[in-house]
Amino acid sequence: MKKPLSAPTALPPEERRLKRPESVLVVIYTAMDEVLVLRRRQPADFWQSVTGSLRWEETDPLVAARRELREETGLGDDAEVVACGTVNRFPILPPWRHRYAPDAVENVEHVFRVRLSERPLITLNPAEHSEYRWLVRAVAATQVTSYTNREAILRLP
Repeated sequence: MKKPLSAPTALPPEERRLKRPESVLVVIYTAMDEVLVLRRRQPADFWQSVTGSLRWEETDPLVAARRELREETGLGDDAEVVACGTVNRFPILPPWRHRYAPDAVENVEHVFRVRLSERPLITLNPAEHSEYRWLVRAVAATQVTSYTNREAILRLP
């Protein structure tokens, strides 16, 4: 796995609100081969697994993956988050361009997975997601909007 992007030691105040162009993707699935998908509030009808940007002070994508897992689903630290060894690079999509510095055109995404024995209670962050579904793997892969998310689902063990 490549090293995370270097975080600046001190960001100017006007840039602290901007997102870092480095993120995590965490695919959650069960022993019954069901995959959790979340529906974003914005843009509408954008379905995905758990995702989120690394904070500027974070140096380990695994730490960000665990944080995003808690924030977006309410799942605790007892969930085993496994690095998939995949790092994707892709252009930042137009709906999110305003969140990044003007010179940030590409995002670096670290892929993780969490296998659960059964469906747990999910507590969505209502600011980010409006609903969730457990779908069989093949269906989940067709429902997610991101091609990197689709590939990560299809590559689950």
